[in-house]
Amino acid sequence: MDEPFVAGLVLAAGGSRRLGRPKQLLPFGGATLLDHTVATARACEFDQLLVAVGGDADKVRSRVDLSGAEVVDNPGFGAGCSSSIAVAMDVLDERATTLVLMLGDQPGVVPATVRVLLAARGDAPIAVCRYQDGRGHPFAFGREVFPELRRLHGDKAVWRMLEERPGAVEEVPVAGPVPLDVDTWADYEAVLAASGRSTA
Repeated sequence: MDEPFVAGLVLAAGGSRRLGRPKQLLPFGGATLLDHTVATARACEFDQLLVAVGGDADKVRSRVDLSGAEVVDNPGFGAGCSSSIAVAMDVLDERATTLVLMLGDQPGVVPATVRVLLAARGDAPIAVCRYQDGRGHPFAFGREVFPELRRLHGDKAVWRMLEERPGAVEEVPVAGPVPLDVDTWADYEAVLAASGRSTA
């Protein structure tokens, strides 16, 4: 059996259409929103860390600490998250046995959540977090579904994949509500409030 090799992919290629400015660069915790998420991903000690960028990629590269990560450019980011997954699969280490998906705009996720997810996945092809109010990221995928990840299309393709393969999905209980992600300014204010921070 292959030695476990866990890769992490931070999805941070969005164009921030609804927000009207790059959400990756919103102030958060003395740095940016994406800085926080990438730091969380680094703390998970993945065997390989990928960060997919697209919208405002040059600004993101210049302002965010991406050390320790392989940056993957997704010029087709407008086609949704699945396009970022597809380009990341092209540079995924061939030794990878598991891929963990994390959202670049979901700062409430902590390394302990990822550790719990991986520990409880067992041999399930897919594992998702089951928060008190529903399923949420991060997700973990076993090597057997990597070909399917390459073929995904559209923004909610991963969620459709979960719905189409209910028997393949392990739900891992995680305390608390689904961590907020940022699509609008109101979301950003809610994330700041939940973290005890302010926009000031």
